[in-house]
Amino acid sequence: MRATLSFRLSPGVSIAVAAVLLLALSCAGCDSRPPAELSAAAASTSSAALLLPAGSAPDGEPQSTKPFSTTGPLVAAQQADVAAERDGLIVRIAGNIGDHVVRGQTLALLDDRLLRAAYVSQQAKVASLQAQVKEWQSEQQVEEADLRRADALRADKILSDEDWEHVKYKLDETIAEVARYHADEAAAEANLDSARLLLDQSRVVAPFAGVVGRSSVRVAQEVKKDDVLFWITAVAPLRVLFTVPESAMAQFPQGAALDLTTADYPDLRQAARVFRVSPVVDPASGSVQVIGEVVHASPLLKPGMTMQVQTAARPRAQAAP
Repeated sequence: MRATLSFRLSPGVSIAVAAVLLLALSCAGCDSRPPAELSAAAASTSSAALLLPAGSAPDGEPQSTKPFSTTGPLVAAQQADVAAERDGLIVRIAGNIGDHVVRGQTLALLDDRLLRAAYVSQQAKVASLQAQVKEWQSEQQVEEADLRRADALRADKILSDEDWEHVKYKLDETIAEVARYHADEAAAEANLDSARLLLDQSRVVAPFAGVVGRSSVRVAQEVKKDDVLFWITAVAPLRVLFTVPESAMAQFPQGAALDLTTADYPDLRQAARVFRVSPVVDPASGSVQVIGEVVHASPLLKPGMTMQVQTAARPRAQAAP
C-alpha cells in the first residue's frame, strides 16, 4: 500500500514557480548546447567574475591609478657662488641677503684708489701718444709733398741727387717715427685695458638676475682672489629633483602632471609637470632621475625647500555610450 504525499502551494508561490519554469524553457530553446554544458559555462562565468581584482571594472580597466609619491628638493634653474676676482679690502657692500638683483648689479666694492689712479695715468699716456702720432702724421704729409717737389726739380736737373736723397731720407725717418709712435700707442692702449680690467674686478657683481641667498662679507674685510662672498639664486623657473624606481618610471613621461605639497605650508597645492627624465637607470639603486618644473610658482615657494611629489590622480575612463 503506497502512501500519497500531497501539498498545496499558495497562489504567490505558484506564480513564482511558473515564471522560473518558463524562463528555463526559454533559455533551453535559445541555446542548442546540452544542459550539462550550460551549467559548466555558468560556473565558468561565475569564477571569472570572482577573479576580477578589487577596484576593477568588468572589462579589466582599473577604476583609477594610485598616485606615486616621493620627496625631492626645490631648486632654481640658475644658482651660483659669487667670488672675489682679486685680492683687496672691502669698502662697501651693496647687496644683502634677500635683495633682488639684476645682472651686472654691484654687490660689493673693493678699495680701488690705486687702481683708479693707475687707470687715469694710463689714459693720459694713451692720449699723449695719440697726439704725437697725429703730429708725426702731419709731418709725414708735409715731407711727402716736399719729396714730390724734389722729384720734379730733380727731373728738370735743378736739384742734385744728393739733395733729393736728403729729402727722401727725411721722409723715411718721419715714417719710421709714425710707426714707432703707433706701436707705443698700441702698447699703451693694451696697458689701459689691463688697468680697466683690474678696476672692474674691484666690483663684485651679480652674474644674473635673482635674489641674494647668502652673504659672507663685511666692510673692512680683507679678501683673497676666489673667496666666495655671495650666493645668488634665480627666482624662476623653479624645479624639483627626485628619483623614482624603475617599476614606476612609466608613470612619469615628459609633460606628465605632478602635484607638489610641503609641510611648511600644509594648505598649499602646487601644480608642476615632468620637465626631463633621465634616459638611464642607475644600476646601483634601480632608480631613475626625474626633473619636474613648477607651473606658475607660488611666492611662498623658495629654493631648497623639500617638496612632497605625487603624480596627479587620473580618473577612470568613461565607457562610450
